[in-house]
Amino acid sequence: MNAWIQPTLAVDIAMLLPPDVQARALALSAALPREEFQGLRLDEQHLPHITLMQLFVRTAEIEQAAARVDEVVRGHARMTLQVTGGGRGTHAVWMAVARAPALVSLHEQLMDTLRGLERPDGGPSAFADPDARLRDVLWVSGYRLSSSFHHFTPHITLGHAAAAPTLEPFAFEADTVAMCHLGRFCTCRRVLRRWTLSASGLP
Repeated sequence: MNAWIQPTLAVDIAMLLPPDVQARALALSAALPREEFQGLRLDEQHLPHITLMQLFVRTAEIEQAAARVDEVVRGHARMTLQVTGGGRGTHAVWMAVARAPALVSLHEQLMDTLRGLERPDGGPSAFADPDARLRDVLWVSGYRLSSSFHHFTPHITLGHAAAAPTLEPFAFEADTVAMCHLGRFCTCRRVLRRWTLSASGLP
């Protein structure tokens, strides 16, 4: 499906992972029990990530949105993040990530700068996958109300399972922010833009 013929896109502004952490996430996702599989596995077309913001954006305003993200990320340096262990919701499981001040600040600045470009009229056709669910639509449209600011809970979704994965805490350096086209299960399916955080936070 050609994203650019859709009037509205479902978009995730996310931290992408360094290769070693991405490999860990892929391995954990692949190891989840097959009998509990509900359609989500991470791979090279379903990128592990830490969501910073989700929203519907008009295709005609993608460049404007990217310019605003660029303004924000230029003021941020690469950051040390901490995976604290495994986590689980009703069905999904993830790698839990600590609310590092630099990560929270980046999230909040993106929420503020992109507020005027959020559109309420996104539907299943805004997603990269033709079988996007109503739950996906509702998750993106409700992100500001349900998942941002004091509700912001950084994590790396792995898939579905009855029990959270067991993993030892570890730290890693994160330096890549991306604008991704979302697919089914609000997965990062396609990178539309990519930014690399500097060592100092200066342009």
